[in-house]
Amino acid sequence: MKILYAASEALPFAASGGLGEVAGSLPKALRKRLIGCRVVIPLYDSISQELKDSMKFITNITVPVAWRRQYCGIFEAKRDGVIYYLIDNQYYFKREGMYGHYDDAERFAFFSRAVLEIIPHIGFKPDIIHCNDWQTALVPVYYHTMYATREGFENIKTVFTIHNIQYQGVYGYGVLNDVLGVEERYASLLDHDGDINLMKGGIECANLVSTVSPTYAKEILDPWFSHGLDNILNQRSYKLRGILNGIDTESYDPATDKAIAANYSAEDISNKAVNKQALQKRLGLEVRPDVPIIGMVSRLVAHKGLDLVKAVLEELINTEDVQIAVLGSGEWKYESFFNEMATRYPGKVGVYIGFVPELSRQIYAGSDIFLMPSKSEPCGLAQMVALRYGSIPIVRQTGGLKDSIVDSGTGEGNGFVFENYNAHDMLHTIRRAIFGYTDKEGWSILTKRAMLCDFSWGRSANEYIRMYKGLLK
Repeated sequence: MKILYAASEALPFAASGGLGEVAGSLPKALRKRLIGCRVVIPLYDSISQELKDSMKFITNITVPVAWRRQYCGIFEAKRDGVIYYLIDNQYYFKREGMYGHYDDAERFAFFSRAVLEIIPHIGFKPDIIHCNDWQTALVPVYYHTMYATREGFENIKTVFTIHNIQYQGVYGYGVLNDVLGVEERYASLLDHDGDINLMKGGIECANLVSTVSPTYAKEILDPWFSHGLDNILNQRSYKLRGILNGIDTESYDPATDKAIAANYSAEDISNKAVNKQALQKRLGLEVRPDVPIIGMVSRLVAHKGLDLVKAVLEELINTEDVQIAVLGSGEWKYESFFNEMATRYPGKVGVYIGFVPELSRQIYAGSDIFLMPSKSEPCGLAQMVALRYGSIPIVRQTGGLKDSIVDSGTGEGNGFVFENYNAHDMLHTIRRAIFGYTDKEGWSILTKRAMLCDFSWGRSANEYIRMYKGLLK
């Protein structure tokens, strides 16, 4: 079985969020299971020179972008047993930042055509092209409308994974022919409410559509979660699947992680106290071993549930003996709020606006509780990483949070869960966790149970393999 995994980002080359982690981890897990999986991503200018120096130039071709043809250099790199193809075009990719440019529709139309155009030149004809999010949603569209009957492209299946349905690639109708190069007779594949919607095209044309958790696959059939695509998803629900993401348990391992103050494991968690002290010192919190630290590592945006936090954080600080550690960046109102809380409550609230990878790991390792009150969460990786480091998650019951965290009130859970999107429901659940923390013996048992949870990519990779085999039958 041969899989070509197409994504707009992948670790270790480029990543802005969960997609980059998935694209860097799932192919590696598939290769370990003897699946021929290779990855194709853009060659961004931001990729480190060290990684660029490790690449090998294969050839260059030209790729059609509507009425024009554009240069496409094909580079190859090998990492952890996986072959990566990096698509070079300096006009499209020699820029600051991966997304948010005025011509993103054209940039990723070029990339999507390149994914198909490189196939005769890399000596690897895939059985399945696995596409991810709106940036590669045109691959199934182009294959369906232009390539399916071409010599050398026969019998390729396509899978399209929705990582976050909020971002769909919506553009004015004028891009259809002039930018995307899609004939008017195929307009209905991409037309949605009078606009061109790239994600809708991927859903229409892919053989299978997957999401990053089973619950999210059900949720996006509901208008509350679908951002307008529930109608098309309900029509195509027969090809919808949900597979929970995993995490790279080799990278996220408190027993070997060099970014944290002291290593520890589920068998001996004593050094977690050393990490707690180090985190308190780094964020200017009072150095106290007895107070629970609630950690948050998040994009500071509304759908992460931060309006709930904003509504009750002062009440929590003034009524409970607790410390707060926050790392993230995003909307100005949330950045300002957390900065204000750190100023008003020195020693109790520590905030770093931005993203520092080693500090994120130090928060996982040093915090006792990890808060994720998301309004929606397709999968979420932070709660899995928190478990790995023995920081007990508090989550709202949505998407992948529902699929990965079970309330400890059952006696066999690994965290604390609330259902309603309500600030005081969240506050009540935080107080339950703080009360649980006072039972040192019970908390130690819960921490060990959390650290032994299996959210490795091995489990998820096996489900993907079953999906691929079912598609090829």
